[in-house]
Amino acid sequence: MQVQEDNAPYDDINVTPMLDLAYVLLVIFIIMTTASVQGVKVDLPKTKVVDNLAKKGVKAVTISQAGDLYLDTYPVTPEQLEQRLGEMKSANPEQSIVVKGDARTQYAKVMLVLEILKKVDITEIGLATGRAK
Repeated sequence: MQVQEDNAPYDDINVTPMLDLAYVLLVIFIIMTTASVQGVKVDLPKTKVVDNLAKKGVKAVTISQAGDLYLDTYPVTPEQLEQRLGEMKSANPEQSIVVKGDARTQYAKVMLVLEILKKVDITEIGLATGRAK
């Protein structure tokens, strides 16, 4: 058996606390990432029949109660929305868009978004609604 003196340097590093911290940070990152993907919360209008429009690559244009526009979760102006949708359309000619308008938003804002979609020639459009009780 080898005996070490008290003043000899300690050459083993305990990495367990560092790994614990890394795992905690990883879990926090995963939770925050999935929370931000949900989009902007709006109160959708209710209908009796709701079709599922979930497709791969579908982007959402959200109109809040205050009339603010969002592309997925990012706030945009109407000009920025037109530019970004044009870029998406040129990258993917089959681009689908779902318009999520708050039930209390002004109808003029919804029409503005639909006009922008028509201008950039996006024809696969869905209107998001909630299920009526």
